[in-house]
Amino acid sequence: MKISAMTLLGITTLLLLTVVIFTAMDFPFSWVFYATCGGQILLVYTVYKVLIDDYQTDKTFKDFYEDRPDLGR
Repeated sequence: MKISAMTLLGITTLLLLTVVIFTAMDFPFSWVFYATCGGQILLVYTVYKVLIDDYQTDKTFKDFYEDRPDLGR
């Protein structure tokens, strides 16, 4: 099964938010530590995956922001 870069980014975000929740709920240190280490490894892999993703677009800097067409004028 091939996981897309954006799905991997969502999983990484949820894991690191889980670390914050674990810390706020005073979970045992070992759980927080291993979740943090796993999250950091997953974050590095996610950045690698995003950078090597085969993504093509026909947009240029002349297209500017599509959500704010008034800025391109």
